[in-house]
Amino acid sequence: MRRSVIAIVAVVGALLAGAAPVQAAEAGAHGGWVPAPQGGYEQPAGARCDFAVRSEPVLDEVRKLVLDSYPDGSPKRELYAGDLIVKFTNLETGVSKEFDASGTAMIDYGTDGSMTWYVVGPAIFGFRADGSSLPRGIWVIDGVYTMAFTPTFQKTLTMVHGTTDNVCTHLD
Repeated sequence: MRRSVIAIVAVVGALLAGAAPVQAAEAGAHGGWVPAPQGGYEQPAGARCDFAVRSEPVLDEVRKLVLDSYPDGSPKRELYAGDLIVKFTNLETGVSKEFDASGTAMIDYGTDGSMTWYVVGPAIFGFRADGSSLPRGIWVIDGVYTMAFTPTFQKTLTMVHGTTDNVCTHLD
């Protein structure tokens, strides 16, 4: 696991620095970096927080790069990077706060609907009750880690180094 994370950090660093490792050279055939806007959403009370919550991007410069595709053209591996600041609002009280989710992620997509995210830096993940290795909430996870999704979206966090912070606690 440690070697995989080190390799991913090296590839991500090289891509962001403009170097051209083999994977990056192959990625040119897929069209290069494109915008990947992160939409806002609302969740009802009890879904992620004890109260209804809204998420809306305040700054969204996220881009993606397809690194590899399946024969049918669907993505096999993608890289996401860019600044992302998200404002969360408690819809019952109006309390809101902005969170940084400007991490870099390489995502491997399985043919069965599973996926694994290899992340460096902060990203935001929602967890339902009994849906993963973290309790229900909206979590800002920062550091070096992987997030594995089953086809039914059960999530398993494997933290190499970093922190977790539940957005819900800041809005209560």
